[in-house]
Amino acid sequence: MPLRPFIAPGARVALRSKRASPLFHGQRGEGEVILDISRLLSRAAHPAPTGIDRVEYIYARELLERLPDRLSFAAVHPAGGYYGRLNGVAVRQFLAFTAAKWRNADAANMQESRAAVIRHMFATRPRPVPKATSPRVYLQASPHHLDDQEKVGAILRAEGAKFVTLVHDVIPLSHPEFARPDGAAEHLRRVRTIDRFAAGIIGNSQATLDALAPHLHRSLDERVVRVAHFGADAPDLFVTRDNPMPERPYFVYISTIEPRKNHLLLLNIWRRLVEQYGDTAPQLVLIGRRGWENENVIDMLERAEALRGHVIEAGEVSDDRMHALIAHARAMLMPSFAEGFGMPVVEALSAGVPVICSDIGAHREVGGDAPDYIDPLDGLGWMKEILAYSRPDSPERIAQIARIADWRGPNWRDYFDIVTDMIEEVTVSVP
Repeated sequence: MPLRPFIAPGARVALRSKRASPLFHGQRGEGEVILDISRLLSRAAHPAPTGIDRVEYIYARELLERLPDRLSFAAVHPAGGYYGRLNGVAVRQFLAFTAAKWRNADAANMQESRAAVIRHMFATRPRPVPKATSPRVYLQASPHHLDDQEKVGAILRAEGAKFVTLVHDVIPLSHPEFARPDGAAEHLRRVRTIDRFAAGIIGNSQATLDALAPHLHRSLDERVVRVAHFGADAPDLFVTRDNPMPERPYFVYISTIEPRKNHLLLLNIWRRLVEQYGDTAPQLVLIGRRGWENENVIDMLERAEALRGHVIEAGEVSDDRMHALIAHARAMLMPSFAEGFGMPVVEALSAGVPVICSDIGAHREVGGDAPDYIDPLDGLGWMKEILAYSRPDSPERIAQIARIADWRGPNWRDYFDIVTDMIEEVTVSVP
C-alpha cells in the first residue's frame, strides 16, 4: 500500500547536516531510552506478524511498563523514509491497533484496516529530534535500516545517543545458501554498522553471538554484551471458539516457507505416510507466509494431489487461530537447518505442547532436555518419531510431557531484567 510522504524532501538532508548533539556520561536510572519502531510501522499493513515484528512490539510493550517516564519512540518512517521522533500517544494507539489486528487477523475488514493504517501512519509522522540535555540510548530491536551505515550514523549524531541493538541471527553470513540472492551482502552491511557504532549488543542466544564474533573487527569484549533468551506470552490456548480443529491427529509447523526451514523434508515424509496409511495418516498444518527460493515446496503444495487434505497450508493466521492450533497439536515440528533462536520451540513448550526439532545448537540452548531432537537430514528418523507421536497414548509423547513439567523456560520478565540492566550499564559507560 503506497503511502505519501508527510515530510518535506529537505528533512533527510537537514538531519544529516545538523550539528551533533553532545554525548553525555550519565548515572543509572537517568537518561532517555529511544526505541526505534521502524519495523512495526513498515509492516503496519500486514495482517499477521513475523517473529521479528512480534519481538519489536514486545519491546515497546514491556519498556512502556518499565520505563514510562524515560521512554521515547522514533522511526525511519515508511512514508518517505525520514527519521524522526514519534508522538507518544499516537504510538500507544498504534500499538493497541497492531495487537488487536494480530489477534483477530482472520476477521479483519480489509478496507477498514487499510483506512486505519493510513490514519496511524499520519499520526506517527516523524517530528524533529530535540537537542540532548541528558544521556540517551538509541535502542533497535530489528535489522531495519541497519544496512545503511550513513543513516544510522546521522541518527546517532542527531540524537547524541549511544547505540544498543538486538541481533537475531547471522544466518545469511554463516549459511548464505539459505538467504535471498543479495541476502549475504545486505547482512554484512548490517554487521558492519553494528561493528562501527554499537556500544551494546544483545544476542538472542549464545549461538548467535558466537556466530557474530568472527565477522566483527572490534571484539565483543570492547562493548557491553548480553545473552537474553526470548520469553513467551501465556495466551488462553484452550479457547477454540470459532476455531475448528482438523478432524484427525495433526502436527503443526510455524515458519516462513524458505529453504533453511526444511519444509521439503516434511512434505516428502507426508507423501510416504499417505501412501502407507491413507486417510488414517496424521495431518500437517503449515502456518506462515510463503517466502523465497521455495519453488520445490510450492510445487508440492500446489500440484501434489496425494497431499490434498493431508497437508493444510494455513498461511498467515490470527494469533487466536495459531494458539488454538498449537494447543491441540500432537507436537510442534521444527526441522530447520539453522536458527538464531527458534521462538516456536519456547512458545510450544511454554504451552505444554511437545516439540520435535532439529538437533542444532540454538534449539538445544533453549529447549534443554525437553524436546526430542533429530538430525534435520534424517528423514527416516523424523518419520518414525512422527508416527510414534500420532498414536493415542504414545509413550514417546507421554515421556516428553513429563520432561516439559520439569523444563524452566525463559520468560519476558527475566528477559527485560537483562535488557534494562544493560541499558543502565551502557548509560554509565565512558563514551
